[in-house]
Amino acid sequence: MSTVGVLLWDFDGTLGERPGMWSGALMQALDEVADGHDLERSDIAGQLSAGFPWHEHQIGHPCLNTPDLWWAHLAGILSAALKRRGVQPDTADLAARAVREIYPDPTYWRLFDDTLPVLGALSGDGWSHVLVSNHVPELDGLLAALGLRERFSTVVNSAVTGYEKPHPEAFRLALEAAGHPRRVWMIGDSWTADVRGAQASGIPAIHVRTDGSIAERQAKDLYGAAVIVAEP
Repeated sequence: MSTVGVLLWDFDGTLGERPGMWSGALMQALDEVADGHDLERSDIAGQLSAGFPWHEHQIGHPCLNTPDLWWAHLAGILSAALKRRGVQPDTADLAARAVREIYPDPTYWRLFDDTLPVLGALSGDGWSHVLVSNHVPELDGLLAALGLRERFSTVVNSAVTGYEKPHPEAFRLALEAAGHPRRVWMIGDSWTADVRGAQASGIPAIHVRTDGSIAERQAKDLYGAAVIVAEP
């Protein structure tokens, strides 16, 4: 079957999720290295609202496009968050480094129930899929473990390219990887990164898994997104 177009997909929050996200992973690491601490995940979550590469997407981070460089940067952010909550420096550093193994562990990830059925149905209709994600360097391995990697012709990962959505270069690279198709959509759960970012690059977008969105095209789940892309 010939390809009718290309769908650009966000991953985290759109196709799958890691319950607890970064604060949960950091709490797991702290539990491992400092048994008996008195911090709660909510104490940590409030410290992780800045410093990640996607928090400064406007400048791009090609200087962090190797796994070691990327994780060294993240370890500094995570360690500083723990220190602000009173964790001793050596313990904070140890826990922050441990997150590199904990966060991408597929044991802690799950796909949404509609992910595989919708991707399969759209592939059957002739659509090709490209993943465009702000993620960790190990994303490809995580996707493979979840049975998802084979669904995508290409993965455009910010930890590899150095450009996080909504930076225009992230979408330029995605379109290039997709072969500059005549028909293309971006599907994601983030208004800023996925919807506005794609539209700023001339790509129509569908905002999914959100209530009360102001997006022109929105769907409560991926089945709804599939209906939209099927419209003439």
